[in-house]
Amino acid sequence: MDRLYMAIATGGGSGYLPKAPGTWGSLVGVLLWFFFHRLSLSHYGLIVAGLFIVGTIAAGAAEKIVDRPDPGLVVIDEIVGQMIALAAVPLHPLFIILGFVFFRFFDILKPFPVGWLDSHIHGGLGIMCDDVAAGLYALLLLQTGLWLLY
Repeated sequence: MDRLYMAIATGGGSGYLPKAPGTWGSLVGVLLWFFFHRLSLSHYGLIVAGLFIVGTIAAGAAEKIVDRPDPGLVVIDEIVGQMIALAAVPLHPLFIILGFVFFRFFDILKPFPVGWLDSHIHGGLGIMCDDVAAGLYALLLLQTGLWLLY
């Protein structure tokens, strides 16, 4: 079971890639978005919600397995956050790139409440929540831009 938890938590092993595991995890989120973007928004939301639940369990288990709080190799949070950022984005390279950049920006900068969630909620839920908030910020910014352009 530990292998399954680690496979999920590390985004299929992308969390083991060198330098910036969070960025690799975000790229996995973009790849999953490509796979699911044609679904209705409600079906897409159900998939993201399911990944959040499974990710929360796997991230919490991974913390215990590696015996470190919020280990960098856990990237399921970035995957879910990135998928939130790209929800309802048209299939256009500009918007996909902006969604990626905005999510990474908010994930790294951690404006309130992202940073607060990161430091005050622990375990699997804590690992996931700050990236969900960063994804929501990116989604809001991206959708506002789309609304202004169209």
